[in-house]
Amino acid sequence: MEKPWLKFYDEGVPQTLDYPDVPLHWFLEESARKYPDSIATVFPGKFGDTKLSYSELDKLANSLANALVDMGVKKGDRVGLYMPNCPQFVIAYAAILKAGGVVMAISPLYSAREVQHQLEDSEAGTVIVLSLFYPMVKQVQFETKVKKVIVSNIKEHLAGIDKLLFGLLRERKEGHRVELAGGDLWFEDLLAKYPSRSPNVDVSPDDMALFQYTGGTTGVPKAAVILHRNLVANALQASAFLPDVKIPEEIHLAAIPFFHVFGMVAVMAWSMSIAAAMVLVTNPRDMETLLKAINKYRPTLFMGVPTMYRAINHHPNIDKYDVKSIRACISGSAPLPMAVKQTFEELTGGKLVEGYGLTEAPTATHCNPIYGVNVEGSIGLPLPDVETKIVDLETGAKELPVGEVGELVIRSPNVMKEYWNMPEETAIALREGWLYTGDIALMDKKGYFYIVDRKKDMIIASGLNIYPSEVEDVLYEHPQIMEAVVAGIPDPKRGETVKAWVVLEPGATATADEIRDFCRDKLAKYKIPYYIEFRDSLPKTMVGKVLRRSLTEEEVAKQKE
Repeated sequence: MEKPWLKFYDEGVPQTLDYPDVPLHWFLEESARKYPDSIATVFPGKFGDTKLSYSELDKLANSLANALVDMGVKKGDRVGLYMPNCPQFVIAYAAILKAGGVVMAISPLYSAREVQHQLEDSEAGTVIVLSLFYPMVKQVQFETKVKKVIVSNIKEHLAGIDKLLFGLLRERKEGHRVELAGGDLWFEDLLAKYPSRSPNVDVSPDDMALFQYTGGTTGVPKAAVILHRNLVANALQASAFLPDVKIPEEIHLAAIPFFHVFGMVAVMAWSMSIAAAMVLVTNPRDMETLLKAINKYRPTLFMGVPTMYRAINHHPNIDKYDVKSIRACISGSAPLPMAVKQTFEELTGGKLVEGYGLTEAPTATHCNPIYGVNVEGSIGLPLPDVETKIVDLETGAKELPVGEVGELVIRSPNVMKEYWNMPEETAIALREGWLYTGDIALMDKKGYFYIVDRKKDMIIASGLNIYPSEVEDVLYEHPQIMEAVVAGIPDPKRGETVKAWVVLEPGATATADEIRDFCRDKLAKYKIPYYIEFRDSLPKTMVGKVLRRSLTEEEVAKQKE
């Protein structure tokens, strides 16, 4: 296929790159070697900051890696990482890789049921967890293969009075200090006990680095198996797409959660590759804290989702904060409205562009040019070395011409190896070296790509992925529900929100609040249906398949009335 975007690459972004044969943590080690005193992480506190240099971060990761090796973690072993953005996450992530392990990140928003599924499916033997979520791990541990639990308290990386006040307030709230069960270990004790030299583990670019859970094309939670070379490639692709990247001067606002592949790669891995400082934001929904971080730490880069940028644009006190340091932002996970882009760029003087990626090719494959032409509604141009084509929806074998709608397929060095223990799903997604994304798209004559629809029915609410079948499975467990279907409906704040259409058993009674209460210990809060509509029946095809699209179209029509 003709590549009309090559002119753009000739103007600053290379078409192809050279990729070193190294594991992902090589970036951290190189940054520590070249820029030992450059700041790697900044953890804001109310009364002070905790900062780690690249040299300090690398040494702490080495200590924990040596501890993991001594505890029996071997190459290829999955290690659960269960915490929000904090220094311990970054230390543990690098340590797991250095030990030859495979990171399996768990969302702090998950219910016990969801945590148990990931631990069971991945066969993780070790979990590194923040103390706040320790009870959840203990609740499900005996249903899994987890034998070792390493626990960290958030106050370990708070400064001075913040550390003291946090400890006092937490202990007053809980009534006691966290007590570990026999055999479980404290994170900080391991860092103090084990040497900071590099562990003697040979990790290659073709070793597994990450199990990242996704609904894939069917909504069934599955682990995309990501190799070190996939993550190295995407970090370098990101650097190439920002032609004026300054090493080691960039400051990255790390507000996207690291347990999400977007934050994990586009922020954490990329920052390590360019020795950028990461300003860690634990709660991205706390706009006051986020704006204070921008005002104080002067970040130059800010990866986010449209809901974040929209919230900043409409913050009532935005005039009190200096946000002019921001130079470049990539928005992902949901379409970026042009009005949000324009207002944010006026506020900051920086550039905000829309990109596209997916868990199976962590984390980006397309992006609008930072300094080139941005096309409204477009996901932009392919990153260097990303081959892209549009194929017919029926067979997936016929390449379609410019302007025609079909499935977006990708071939790139950042594409996953497989789905863990799911050969049939792997065969559907990976065909002759191409990743079938499940997204319906088109390419215009200038080489810009547009997502038209999803073959998947995935809901994206505030940048978080929700799979309808997962919610429906829980609803069907309710004794009063005969039928249920779930879909995303437009929401001005979240982009989409969850709605369920429910048919009760004959003679049964249940309220929307009762159904939501039933879901609370089975689903993360953001997955619980916000709207529940009771119906006598659901629209179906002749073969009995529920017409989900018919319901969503009906909802959109109602909202327009």
